[in-house]
Amino acid sequence: MSTALAVVVFVVAYLLIATERVHKTVAALAGAGIVLGLGILDSEQAFYSRDTGIDWDVIFLLLGMMIIVGVLRRTGVFEYTAIWAAKRAKGSPLRVMILLVLITAVASAFLDNVTTVLLIAPVTLLVCERLGVNPVPFLIAEVFASNIGGTATLIGDPPNIIIGSRAGLSFNDFLVHLTPIVIVVLIVFTVVLPWLFRGSFTADPDRVAGVMALNEREAIQDTTLLIKCGLVLAAVFTGFVGHAAFHIAPSVVALLGAGILVLITGSAPRHYLASVEWETLLFFAGLFVMVGALIQTGVIANLARLATDATGGNALLAVLLILFVSAPLSGIIDNIPYVATMSPLVADLSTQIADPGHAQALWWALALGADFGGNLTAIGASANVVVLGIAKRAGTPITFWEFTRKGAIVTLITVALAAPYLWLRYFVLG
Repeated sequence: MSTALAVVVFVVAYLLIATERVHKTVAALAGAGIVLGLGILDSEQAFYSRDTGIDWDVIFLLLGMMIIVGVLRRTGVFEYTAIWAAKRAKGSPLRVMILLVLITAVASAFLDNVTTVLLIAPVTLLVCERLGVNPVPFLIAEVFASNIGGTATLIGDPPNIIIGSRAGLSFNDFLVHLTPIVIVVLIVFTVVLPWLFRGSFTADPDRVAGVMALNEREAIQDTTLLIKCGLVLAAVFTGFVGHAAFHIAPSVVALLGAGILVLITGSAPRHYLASVEWETLLFFAGLFVMVGALIQTGVIANLARLATDATGGNALLAVLLILFVSAPLSGIIDNIPYVATMSPLVADLSTQIADPGHAQALWWALALGADFGGNLTAIGASANVVVLGIAKRAGTPITFWEFTRKGAIVTLITVALAAPYLWLRYFVLG
């Protein structure tokens, strides 16, 4: 009975999240409350168990990085970077798009992609207004770049944080295994930009001259604060890269960095707490509890056995199946709840594959499928939803299908590149 109840609660909450009938945080918390109220999970299992409980490492890693970015936002460094890029592009809309895409991709690898687009999108609107071009193609391209670039690291995309925590994968593991394919994909994506957004690169010459007259240095609001943020961020990234040697979890590194930055800058709580996405953190908590109920009742283990039977124990088939299933489902549903649901299944499936390299490839297939698949539709990733909201408030709305027409092409290209990479690296060369 408890198994059926856990499935029903999860499916209903999932449908509400996917269709946006109810705010995703409300749906997740309501589902978690029902699971606890029905006794499918008790408080020990929901709050303290590593297998079935809330993954606090994920929650506090996100919290720490959000606080750091909240302080960094006040320096104006992101505005400086965008204006600098526009001037270095000599006002050419195509070159502006390419530079902003590259900046977004790199930034998304070291900040979460939602934070990156929150900071880059408003500046993009300003630059496009100055150039007299439609900002919609630029915003869409930046979202794609953010989801691609965020794939490269543990902290770049929320699904990676979940995968890293569940599989015990370090910041360096993501750098070594995913950065090579991300670089290849980013190069290909940059090459197809003129074709993908053809007809979007005609600018007003008078407005181009206006952009060239901007002084990017005026965007920096506090040089001293910028220096302090730079030092703390350098220390935090060092901690991420060497956390295994230092024996400090990434979540602790992020919280220490946030605490030190707040302390040395004397930032007021209203400044850095305003950047904390409490709804996202609560959404994660509720989702973890609902997924924990599926684990506790054996639903995930049964699905893993079915997946094993479907692949006949063939590791390559399992890897490709995860990749090609994850991309469309992540795009249709949202890659965060999808990965939260799939990660315990992949964990169980990986224990049934003898070769450690082949077993780990399952996790990389999940990450690539979910992260690249997030570009498929307007609701495939949190960054997509954020940018659509910014565009609507700015009076240049992006429709669901306008985004999806381009997203389907990008997803097809990126997944098509990921498949041979997984095969070559882990089954031919590995």
